[in-house]
Amino acid sequence: MTDRYAVVGNPVGHSLSPFIHTRFAEQTGQDLVYTAIEAPLDGFDETVHRFAAEGGRGMNVTVPFKSEAAALADKRSAAVYRAGAANTLSFDEEGLIRADNTDGVGLLRDLEDNLGVSLEGRRILVLGAGGAVRGVLEPLLARQPGELLVANRTAERARDLARDFADLGPVRGLGLDEVPAQPFDVVINGTAAGLAAEVPAVPEAVIGSGTLAYDMMYRRDGETAFTAWARALGAGAVADGLGMLVEQAAEAFFIWRGVRPETGPVLAELRG
Repeated sequence: MTDRYAVVGNPVGHSLSPFIHTRFAEQTGQDLVYTAIEAPLDGFDETVHRFAAEGGRGMNVTVPFKSEAAALADKRSAAVYRAGAANTLSFDEEGLIRADNTDGVGLLRDLEDNLGVSLEGRRILVLGAGGAVRGVLEPLLARQPGELLVANRTAERARDLARDFADLGPVRGLGLDEVPAQPFDVVINGTAAGLAAEVPAVPEAVIGSGTLAYDMMYRRDGETAFTAWARALGAGAVADGLGMLVEQAAEAFFIWRGVRPETGPVLAELRG
């Protein structure tokens, strides 16, 4: 019998996840179908339980439900406990829900394997303090950067987040208006500003000729506002989050099916 999976979010109609997982299934010979489900903002739990009751095997979770996904689960991976957010749910035969977070793995694989970036000893600026950022801080700190700053419009939220991860490495939280006006080695945009074609209000000086400017969001029809802004400022390199999307999907696919798909062909097809 064909197994059912889905991505759940609001909105979700733009999601590339059905295409990606369909390609993974074709590549690995797995018998599954993967769809997109838009849950009401006040109906995430009900949507998940209904999908599981109808025979669903697993779900990916996107904005704005990642924190709710972590709270809903009966079992949580260490990454979910640390981040307080989940992007992958699995349903077992006993009706229990397991939560995982593959965002951090996806980001690191894109940065290191696809883009050839080394993070050890680097100065990293991460913009935003939401669920997406929470999911990537532990893996980033595991690479032993020289410094990691988390900047957010609401400074106290960034400071609280930094305190939650302070035992893992040199991380500090601050407001966007407190970001030092000096170049960073890596600047990662984890805010939702791009949804409104905006750029976080940080000093232009954070972008230097040796800076990698990385947007966790992506656009199918051109550059994001953030990558366009960074390129205009002379960034050494820019990248959007399409590679991260494919890599985190591959990790979720492995969790569900026990088979690791090749990401390169799928990413190349999407880029093309």
